[in-house]
Amino acid sequence: MARHGKKYREVRGKVADKVYETNEALDFIKSNAIARFDETAEVAFRLGVDPRKSDQAIRGTVTLPHGSGKTIRVLVFATGAAAEAAEAAGADFVGFEDLLEKVKAGWTDFDTAVATPDAMKEVRKLGRVLGPRGLMPNPRTGTVTDDTATAVAQCKAGRTEFRMDRHGNLHVPFGKLSFDPDQLRENFEAVVAAVRSARPPTARGIYFKRCTVSSSMGVGLTVNVQD
Repeated sequence: MARHGKKYREVRGKVADKVYETNEALDFIKSNAIARFDETAEVAFRLGVDPRKSDQAIRGTVTLPHGSGKTIRVLVFATGAAAEAAEAAGADFVGFEDLLEKVKAGWTDFDTAVATPDAMKEVRKLGRVLGPRGLMPNPRTGTVTDDTATAVAQCKAGRTEFRMDRHGNLHVPFGKLSFDPDQLRENFEAVVAAVRSARPPTARGIYFKRCTVSSSMGVGLTVNVQD
């Protein structure tokens, strides 16, 4: 088990044994940053679903009102007019056969992949490369579409994908500690709303079993997100 440094232990000692309200928790992680870089604000959920059941898998997207604070590199698998539209919208990488071969060889130097429906027949063959990294385009997240320009614009503007792991946990970055408190709060609330709306009809009991916010290098605080 990794040992934490002195600064982390000092901040950990300030954490109260309680459930924090949103504003209080966000103020704490902003004022107790320990890294020399602009840390990412993250939220982790423990969800009351059965991850073994496919109809209770949680996956979706959220558009962060103030962006993620990160430059998003978007790849688009497309040809013809859809490829031209993607390039005009600011996609970082656009192509088809050339990109298929590059990704097949293991290249994944991008954050989001978009594909037209026609392209998906070949893109699906890249499952071993894209799947484990959460980069496979999916209609449910708006990344399989003929409207490549809109998809690229949304990704660049702060649309973030989320997906539950096999243990029922879900992690979502929602900004940088350099954001002002209102920006962080509004981004956080957008994530909570998106995850809440993704609740499957078959889920029973308490949905948000636990919600924790932290910075990428900091201490986690339990936050009240119940209705």
